[in-house]
Amino acid sequence: MKRFLSILLLLLSVNLFSQSKINYIKVSQQLLQNIKEKKPYHDQVAILAKSTLKELENELKTDPQKIAFWLNVYNGFIQIYLSKKPTLYKERGTFFSEKQIRIAGELLSFADIEHGIIRKSKVELGLGYLRKWFPPKYEQKLRVTNLDWRIHFALNCGAKDCPPIAIYSPENLEQALNFMTTSYLKEQTTYNPKTKTTMSVSLFSWFRGDFGGVSGALKILKTYRIVPKEAKELDFKEYKWALSLGNFRTRTNK
Repeated sequence: MKRFLSILLLLLSVNLFSQSKINYIKVSQQLLQNIKEKKPYHDQVAILAKSTLKELENELKTDPQKIAFWLNVYNGFIQIYLSKKPTLYKERGTFFSEKQIRIAGELLSFADIEHGIIRKSKVELGLGYLRKWFPPKYEQKLRVTNLDWRIHFALNCGAKDCPPIAIYSPENLEQALNFMTTSYLKEQTTYNPKTKTTMSVSLFSWFRGDFGGVSGALKILKTYRIVPKEAKELDFKEYKWALSLGNFRTRTNK
């Protein structure tokens, strides 16, 4: 009888533990949803602040899980910090490099999340061609396995020319990234048929290695039917850094 009761208590404790396990991807989604709907988001911020490296490592096993989670976190905290204090944007270099987001047992910067985790330990100013030699332990454990260039059209840095914000899940990631990429590039790109020259967003220049160089960027624009196959040259627009918050977009079904 005692043995039976011991086993029963063990099973109950395991069940309670499993029920109390936090789904951090859903927390990241709710964070953005509350920001979008102008509802309190402090609970989600607190939960993320208490997360551990081991917890996130156990939950974020695939690239879709990692990308969806970190896109939501990055975009969410951009809105939080710049809504509270817009003047932070006057010194953008400091703002993006300052360690101010507590998550996974670490204090992270926006640059840590973007270049270290989502871009797989790329050097920020390396044009997409240089990798870090000695990335920190948390970065090695949480970063993506394969860099997906479409993340550049999903990260919102708070500027007018930044891509709009969507709420991502691992299940909708493929379709959502394709939609956001297509809609954003259509808005940012023009084509001159006389000169066969394309003018598009500066992201293609800043991170050209992620896209396979200028030729890779042109191929992307053709593949996504942003420009005709006859496009030969690619120039880059001046990026508009004016602060623009709350730019959410919902994927439409066609």
